[in-house]
Amino acid sequence: MDALNMEQIYTTDDIYALPDGTRAELIDGEIYYMAPPGRTHQRLVSRLNQIISNYIESYHGKCEVYPAPFAVFLNQDSFNYVEPDISVICDPSKLDEKGCHGAPDWIIEIVSPGSKSMDYMKKLLKYCTAGVLEYWIVDPARKQVLVYQPKQETMEQYAFGEDIPVGIWEGFSINIP
Repeated sequence: MDALNMEQIYTTDDIYALPDGTRAELIDGEIYYMAPPGRTHQRLVSRLNQIISNYIESYHGKCEVYPAPFAVFLNQDSFNYVEPDISVICDPSKLDEKGCHGAPDWIIEIVSPGSKSMDYMKKLLKYCTAGVLEYWIVDPARKQVLVYQPKQETMEQYAFGEDIPVGIWEGFSINIP
C-alpha cells in the first residue's frame, strides 16, 4: 500500500467531534487547524460586518451577513466545511440552523500570519470553483485587498484607503482605512 492510500479522509463528522473550542476547517477531506485570530483581524471583521449589515438593512436587502464562526458546507458534501471571516448569502434556501449549504455570494477572508497560503491559494481555488460570486482577501500587513470575481474572471487590487466597489451590489463600495 503506498503513502497516498494511507492518508485519512476526514468528514464533517470529524470536525464536529473535535473538542470544544478547537478551530478547524475541512477542505477536500483534509483538516486544517486555525489559530485564534488577533486584535487587528477581529477589528476588521467587526467593522466590515457592520458596514455590510448596515448597507443590507438600509436597502431592505434579502441577503444576510454572517461573521465567523459560521459554518459553510461549501460543496454540499461531507468533505468541505469552512468558516470564512465574513459570508454574505443572498439565497435564503441555502440557510438552515447549521449554516450555509452551498457557496455564499460573497466571502471575505482577513489574512493572518498563519493563514496566508490558505487564503491566497487553497481557499481562492476552492471558493472560485464552488461558485462564490465575489471573494475578497483583506491583507492588513500589506494594507491591500484583492477582489476576485470568478464568473467575470477578474481580479482587482486595492490599497487600504481606496473605495473598493462591491461587485454583487451596484453603487456600493467600502473604504478600509
